[in-house]
Amino acid sequence: MTAFDLGPALLFCPADRPERYDKAAERADAVILDLEDAVAPRDKTAARDALVAHQLDPARTIVRVSAAGTDDHTLDLAAIAHTHYRRVMLAKTSGPHDLDRLGDYSVVALCETARGIVAADQIAAVGCVTALMWGAEDLIVSLGGSSSRHADGRYRDVAAHARSTVLLAAAAHAKTAIDSVYLDIADADGLAAEARDAAAVGFAASACIHPGQVATIRAAYLPADNELEYALAVLAAAEHESGVFVFRGSMVDEPVLVHARRVVSRRTC
Repeated sequence: MTAFDLGPALLFCPADRPERYDKAAERADAVILDLEDAVAPRDKTAARDALVAHQLDPARTIVRVSAAGTDDHTLDLAAIAHTHYRRVMLAKTSGPHDLDRLGDYSVVALCETARGIVAADQIAAVGCVTALMWGAEDLIVSLGGSSSRHADGRYRDVAAHARSTVLLAAAAHAKTAIDSVYLDIADADGLAAEARDAAAVGFAASACIHPGQVATIRAAYLPADNELEYALAVLAAAEHESGVFVFRGSMVDEPVLVHARRVVSRRTC
């Protein structure tokens, strides 16, 4: 089982806040216990201790570890070795060699730097990688920029390109694609629109940073009533047809039926 047949809403939780662990697990489809950016350098040791002492269901938990080649990466893996967790998210994955120490884990490779985006296809090909996620803010930092979005909330072209690159790389290697977080917690409409788009183009899940975003993401990944009705109807019609046929005035071939099956599969998100 991968981490992403559990549902579409993956909630980050700072690993140095163990009092939030259980609440996060209750609210989300899976929890990402964060040992990296969500934890201040002075609190890293406490976060690792909390990770070991307050363990959640490993089937619904991912641990984000620090970038390969850092002292924190080594210390993070040493802490995880004392837990039952075997799903990790590798921050700032820049290439296949970053995964050399993670062969025994199910890895979400987080492509969030210029190097990571350029190498996304190579990263997705590594055997221990089960999913790719992308991140806009660290990407913009790596580019020397200052903003990933326009004033109206739309991603700037380079961020949109990175999002598409990671999605394509994941699909090319039959890996799961996870969409990035939406930082404006108060903007539920913007989150809903972005999550609906993520589901429409093939992302299996969206990460989030606040429990209040979970319900919006779940609802966005559900198919609309008219979309589900059409999918069920066209699949029913296909049972009595062979090859290409016309349904409700439109041609139906295998790609249309594949899309319909995926719509039906999303009704339990």
